Amino acid sequence: MHAHSRRAVLGAGIAAAGSGLLAGCTSSSPGRPTSGAAGPGLSDGMDDNGMDTAGERADATTGAAPQYVSPHGPEVAARERGRGPGPVRKFLLTATATTLDLGTRKVKSWAYEDQVPGQEIRVTAGDTIALRLANNLPQPTTLHWHGIRLRNDMDGVPGITQRAIPTGATFDYRLTALYPGTYWIHPHSGVQLDRGLYAPLIVEDPKEPLAYDKEWVVVLDDWLDGVKGSTPDAVLEELGGGMGGHGMDGAMDGLDLGPGGGMRGAAPVSPRSKPGPKASPSPSAPPSGPSRRLVGATSRLLGGDPGHIAYPYYLVNGRTPQSPQVFRAKRGDRLRIRIINAGGDTAFRVALGGHRMTVTHTDGYPVVPVTTDALLLGMGERYDVLVTVKDGVFPLAVLAEGKTRSAMAVLRTRGNAATRFPRPKELDGKLVTAGRLRAADEVRLTPREPDRTIRMRLTGSMEKWNWAINGKPYEPSQRYPVRAGERVRLTFINGTPMWHPVHLHGHTFALPDGGPRKDTTILLPHQKVSVDLDADNPGLWMVHCHNVYHSESGMMTILGYQK
Repeated sequence: MHAHSRRAVLGAGIAAAGSGLLAGCTSSSPGRPTSGAAGPGLSDGMDDNGMDTAGERADATTGAAPQYVSPHGPEVAARERGRGPGPVRKFLLTATATTLDLGTRKVKSWAYEDQVPGQEIRVTAGDTIALRLANNLPQPTTLHWHGIRLRNDMDGVPGITQRAIPTGATFDYRLTALYPGTYWIHPHSGVQLDRGLYAPLIVEDPKEPLAYDKEWVVVLDDWLDGVKGSTPDAVLEELGGGMGGHGMDGAMDGLDLGPGGGMRGAAPVSPRSKPGPKASPSPSAPPSGPSRRLVGATSRLLGGDPGHIAYPYYLVNGRTPQSPQVFRAKRGDRLRIRIINAGGDTAFRVALGGHRMTVTHTDGYPVVPVTTDALLLGMGERYDVLVTVKDGVFPLAVLAEGKTRSAMAVLRTRGNAATRFPRPKELDGKLVTAGRLRAADEVRLTPREPDRTIRMRLTGSMEKWNWAINGKPYEPSQRYPVRAGERVRLTFINGTPMWHPVHLHGHTFALPDGGPRKDTTILLPHQKVSVDLDADNPGLWMVHCHNVYHSESGMMTILGYQK
């Protein structure tokens, strides 16, 4: 659909509507223009709705020009009808430039409804979401429903599934949330994700098999927007010249990281006396802020460089660790924690001091339960865990993996909510990553040989800043063909010295050997992984690195369903 002319309990914001929420909005069919001019970024082959007409597009594997299903085509509409109509849940969301309170400082940024994260959207599996997004930003924007297996024309990719929503315009998103799980929303326009534009999306299971007393939604982020003039766009411009800065010492964040800045196997270093990874105000720094380049950092867990950016802050539910969110529970409560990594360039290691966690889901899908001390989340990944609350005050410790900085929230049953804690031993205990999990029986793919195998080699380097897939930076005309009904094997090969969180839109895939169902997976340097998916959702679907600075620089492509 088409253009009109980014945390547990989060404060008021997005309005879940009852019967008259949209009564004051201009009446229109879903996705039709109500105000403003046509969005930018359109090219030949786009129809008057801003959709790719999927006519003659070059096949990225053969160079041929088969016909592809359009995001606005009858195949997409038929697939949505097959999901069945459910109760309609209406929402109104406004993207706006605003001032945000991070706890220890205020920053000017962009957000949904003047808060970060945006107020969660919560529905029940089978519901139809009808959300009107009003764009009050100074740039065009869109909304992507990360992890949701939705209809293609609602996927929020400008120039492919819709026109970008111009400033002053609105867009009606309408989709069926068929599968329960932990998801989130964010823009798919430029590097807007690395501002405050994100919010959790929780799809409840009407037949919830888990038993728990309380639920805590936890959104993790790395933050630079509005700090000393920094913006994500300026950082992207700086990084585009290649890596190689100098820098500022890492600071303490309310959590004692201990020797090595929290890196397992690292040589002992005192963060108070030795500099960590640096980002310097070099002479080449962009005029809109100091250099944010990260150098001298490493992570054994991530196979080397942990990222490119030395963020000044890391947040849990929009709060700095000096002024953390406090979640209250009772001793003995069974607590479900839904954890979302909404960061732009940072993997997070997460542990709850004094507790072990039982992993129940990843990326919305159930797994065979595994008990662990800590988790590692790449950008875009989600994990659900259960804990039995002990009596006292405990840090939810969030380590910016390899960057010697941390974030924090607090779980308490009594007493004052402390803001200084020793480093929890759980951060260095048993750690679970997706490769150690197994899909629950009810969501495993039926064993089957692939009908088609597609190889995608991630290419590029920090020095040249030439991120791409199979050596070709993203172009909207790229297509890797699949057909409805096929079992497709995607083989991701990391030919770079960096790790990448690889994300597929509109589908889930299965990791090898009975591994979990996911839509985002960590791929370490010079490693490969083959994942299987069922091609059951026609349209044009993005595959990309979820480091927003990589994807925006070219590490994206498109799976296209052939007619």
